[in-house]
Amino acid sequence: MGWKMVGKMNPGSAILLPVRDYHLAATLDSGQVFRWQRIENSWYGVVGKQWVHLTQTPEGIRAGTDTPVENWDWLRRFLQTEMDLAAILKTFPDDEPMRQAVAACRGLRLLRQDPWECLASFILSSTKQIVQIRQIVAHLCKQYGEPCHRATPTSPPVEGDPSPAETTTANLVLHAFPTPQRIATLSEADLRSCRMGFRAPSLLAAARQIADRSLDLERIRQLDHAAARAELMRLRGVGGKIADCVLLFAYGFDTAFPVDVWVERALQELYFPRRRASEQRLRTFAATYFGPHAGYAQQYLFHYMRTRKNPPPASHSFTATTTSRRTRR
Repeated sequence: MGWKMVGKMNPGSAILLPVRDYHLAATLDSGQVFRWQRIENSWYGVVGKQWVHLTQTPEGIRAGTDTPVENWDWLRRFLQTEMDLAAILKTFPDDEPMRQAVAACRGLRLLRQDPWECLASFILSSTKQIVQIRQIVAHLCKQYGEPCHRATPTSPPVEGDPSPAETTTANLVLHAFPTPQRIATLSEADLRSCRMGFRAPSLLAAARQIADRSLDLERIRQLDHAAARAELMRLRGVGGKIADCVLLFAYGFDTAFPVDVWVERALQELYFPRRRASEQRLRTFAATYFGPHAGYAQQYLFHYMRTRKNPPPASHSFTATTTSRRTRR
């Protein structure tokens, strides 16, 4: 998709969210979400039905919208700017792989997404790379989502923000994610036209179950981890990995530990370097080793493995048999 920066700034709403130890690019580009576009030094996306423009500054995150906003709590919650990251990092195992992952990705946060968008996106993620998932989701939103931004301005000046205001606009159209009610009215052929292939029946079935309330996404918030996972896995096309992604990224179940090919590779290479561990062994290890915020640790390992340029030497691996002697930092 091409982007063109044109025009002059018009009035809009803006805020500076003061936050430290926040890596905006790592957070938005770490495989949690699939609809944020980077243009120069800023990120453009949609939260709910609200278009928003984000820029990292030394003071925090500068956010702007094209409509008046009185209460920004929705954005604080989505970005998790008020979460104590340092306290979470202290619960990680004090081992060399985690130290490397934290050093490489410091400031990465887990977002708090809309459950339906998160669920649908990960149903569409099956056997796909991130760039392909983004393309499928973009097609779906463009075809069936409600337009919420059209050639509107970037952020106006924020009082107390020393960074200069943007003076250009992004000539683009962004769409809200289509609701389950909207998707439930479609045919499988409609969805396949968005290039999702065999995933279309699963997305359609999930949308219809949620639209007719045979599965209540809000009720999942009231369940414990095991029950919530089982409830999501009632849906066609939702296995343990997808369920764990939704529980972690949408509901805040920090004990959820999605294991995909990157995480499996990280566990095998960094914790079981001398022998091949079974999938069950890896899952048992992950469930008992990484502590109360295991899902956070998983995301650091995932992003670290995806983005590292040179694998560490073998001496930097950590043998999992030392689990009982580990300490926390």
